Amino acid sequence: MRALLAPYDKTGLIEIAQGLAALDWELIATGGTEKALRDAGIPVTSVSEVTGFPEILDGRVKTLHPAIHGGLLARRSEASHMQTLAEHGLIGIDLVACNLYPFEATVAKEGVTLLDALENIDIGGPAMLRAASKNFPDVVVLSNPADYDSALASLKDGGLSLDKRRGLAAKAFQHVALYDTLVARYLRGDDELTFPPELTVPLRKKLDLHYGENPHQKAALYEEAGLTTAGIVHAKQLHGAPISFNNILDADAAWRTVSDFEAPTVAIIKHTNACGLASHDELPIAYERALAGDPISAFGGIVACNRRVDGYLARAMRASLSPSSGQRIRYDIIVAPGFTDNALEALQRWRDVRILEVPTGDGVPYDLRRASGGFLLQEPDRKPDQTLEMKVVSKRQPSEEELADLRFAWRVCKHIKSNAIVLARDSTLLGMGAGQPNRVKSVQLAVEQAGEKARGAAMASDAFFPFFDGLAAAAAAGVTSCIEPGGSVNDEDIIALADATGMALVFTGERHFKH
Repeated sequence: MRALLAPYDKTGLIEIAQGLAALDWELIATGGTEKALRDAGIPVTSVSEVTGFPEILDGRVKTLHPAIHGGLLARRSEASHMQTLAEHGLIGIDLVACNLYPFEATVAKEGVTLLDALENIDIGGPAMLRAASKNFPDVVVLSNPADYDSALASLKDGGLSLDKRRGLAAKAFQHVALYDTLVARYLRGDDELTFPPELTVPLRKKLDLHYGENPHQKAALYEEAGLTTAGIVHAKQLHGAPISFNNILDADAAWRTVSDFEAPTVAIIKHTNACGLASHDELPIAYERALAGDPISAFGGIVACNRRVDGYLARAMRASLSPSSGQRIRYDIIVAPGFTDNALEALQRWRDVRILEVPTGDGVPYDLRRASGGFLLQEPDRKPDQTLEMKVVSKRQPSEEELADLRFAWRVCKHIKSNAIVLARDSTLLGMGAGQPNRVKSVQLAVEQAGEKARGAAMASDAFFPFFDGLAAAAAAGVTSCIEPGGSVNDEDIIALADATGMALVFTGERHFKH
């Protein structure tokens, strides 16, 4: 039996080589691997001896030869294949252990040149893995050092079953597919979102989850290979119970919400919607205002901050009381880019609260959503504030304070499920309506939540008002300014109602649906 060893990552190399040698396997290896085995005193034959041809082009051509690929692809049960090997003096190869050049790590380096990237595109490795995998009934293929020990154990016990060989072949094909996807992404460069005619997404499993949205659904978390290590998927859990599927969804919504604000901001999220949100120069004040927006819904929610949490804020969270029960509010998750030692000491007194430290940065190059039979792909909704065109269409001009409230409400609205209505004042979310089939119902919910605070508040609507009833409900509650896209066939009626009630009305010409 013969094994070809050609891994770039030499983890476990000596151990598997020693194990195969002990089973009387002949070992073949390429340059660096051959040297490592000889240095360890393990008998090995160089690939050049097998092919009768030296490595050329600075190592670009080593294993691309019929003596290698004939040995990998020959079907042992096919007499003509074996006869062909014999005619050409070739011998079968029964196991391949190979992993690929570090392309992903290379292109992640700052200042990497195109030449460096191209030199780290593996050619011979993927070819060997594909050939061995195609012929998995006869060839064992090991693309991951984590599989070495179990493969050796099976070989010592009489051999690998067909199912196990098939599984290893599938793993090798997937490994090559992810690698090729990363190469294609790099070569596309800034054209990533030109929506090419063919697209693959390189996903690497990070962890298995206890279950999905519901206990009867299995689930796992995957990271997208080749991206920056920013975002919730790369969060470090500092404390608390294991993270769940719903935890990740809510934590991501919370983190993406606060990350959209430059000022110190706190968001309290329930079922991916912000039930409380506020910005203030002092983060503890932002937290107090966010909690005051909806302290009942905050129970069991997720708190996200876009600044480091200190001991003062942590103790304030611990001391927060629910107005409905008088008991201390319990949070499922607290998310921030960092925590002081005093903050951790205070928060870790909660036995089950999950504390997530999230790397800052842009971890969302595009939004990908499942549809029956395929996927939807779009750019993220991150249009900058400076491009926002605020066209005043009412007779009354909004005051400077109202303009600031409108801008804040408009940004909050991006993160509320459609039909989205937001009431805000002093950079604080006062009430919101989300996910309703009609817009007037969302207004009613937002007004009900805000109560007396609706008087003098600013309102944002993620899309235009199709009828004047939504604006009328807001005006009746005392809302004094509104920002919305405009563009309805009934815009004249909407403007007339604003003028009749003295409301300042601003059109943006853009919408922010979030389904």
